[in-house]
Amino acid sequence: MLIETLAVGPLQVNCCIVGCPETRDALVVDPGDEGRRILDTLAKLGLTLKTIVNTHGHFDHIGGNSLLVEESGAELLIHEGDLPLLRRAREAAAMYGLTTVPSPEPSRFLQEDEILTVGTLQFRVIHVPGHSPGGICLYGHGHLFAGDVLFFDSVGRTDLPGGDQDLLIGGIRQKLLTLPESTLVHTGHGPDTTIGREKKMNPFL
Repeated sequence: MLIETLAVGPLQVNCCIVGCPETRDALVVDPGDEGRRILDTLAKLGLTLKTIVNTHGHFDHIGGNSLLVEESGAELLIHEGDLPLLRRAREAAAMYGLTTVPSPEPSRFLQEDEILTVGTLQFRVIHVPGHSPGGICLYGHGHLFAGDVLFFDSVGRTDLPGGDQDLLIGGIRQKLLTLPESTLVHTGHGPDTTIGREKKMNPFL
């Protein structure tokens, strides 16, 4: 599996480009901003964008959706629970003195335990609400793309509209900490970590 991570936008969201080495098909997780840079990186890697996944609908994770969909024709996927956040992203950004490009409507909605296929790669959708109602993670091939659910030494904030700390912590314990400890966690902001490390060291867990 090919993985390239770009920190994009003013809030430095980790946008992950995931490529199948056999078919050269690609998935982009959380294109938060700098869509042209993401497209240039895909071209440099020789990858064809097929699927865009927003782990959730907050404005800092969706700003590149429009350009990527327009130029690649890729499908745009998100959990239905975060559709209202996706639609209000520009207004949410303005509350922080920032801007974002409105997103197109999703191609379809992701479902719990759905298997998402990219070339020969497969990822299971894990719904973990709490940071947002429709927050999801993708798990496969020893990697977890965690969005803003789980961080190095931290978890997603729950003081935003739709947040719920009990739901978030419960979901992390039940659905993420049960994954193999060697699982490499690609977080929505900051450094990567592992499930094993967070089980032992994360003060929120």
